[in-house]
Amino acid sequence: MAVPYESTGRQRQKGRTRAALVEAAHALLADGGSPTVEDAAAAAGISRTTAYRYFPNQRELLLAAYPEIQDDAGLLPADAPADPVARLELVMREFIAFTLRWEPQLRAQLRLSLEPGARQPVLRRGRAIRWIEEALVPLADTHPHLDVHGLATAIRSASGIESLVWLTDIGGLDRARAAEMLAGSARAILRAALDPVT
Repeated sequence: MAVPYESTGRQRQKGRTRAALVEAAHALLADGGSPTVEDAAAAAGISRTTAYRYFPNQRELLLAAYPEIQDDAGLLPADAPADPVARLELVMREFIAFTLRWEPQLRAQLRLSLEPGARQPVLRRGRAIRWIEEALVPLADTHPHLDVHGLATAIRSASGIESLVWLTDIGGLDRARAAEMLAGSARAILRAALDPVT
């Protein structure tokens, strides 16, 4: 989120400086750190005083380092099939790859989201649920009794960074096996909704 300093004078230069600090934070997170403003400033070759004009604290820096994807972008290709199972497979493949690719940044966002009373990071605003809902759109015609939003929420609860952290850090799985399990859980939840046990 831009601070007032950035909205006055030499905006292009300030945009480059901000981008350099965020890129440095990305790199430091990818190396397993939890970078401070000073860390990012040093890595970017920018003075600490200047860095603090952009990010007054570590939390603001980490919030700015969220994964680079447009919030309104979907994960389905333009030629996506009509079958909701196939559509969900496509979305989950992209979502899981996204989670693995940005794992350090997502872990940082998860930590920030758990701080009580603080502004919520972008990743805590339900965009993954929207991606999954998009995959399930055909169910409105084929299974009108289903609560698609509720189903998407259930699938999201078994996927994403929270589940990856549990599977790897607590379950002890490597990332390839964890990715398989995330995709399998999504399939199982959808199948259970489509073919409920009576």
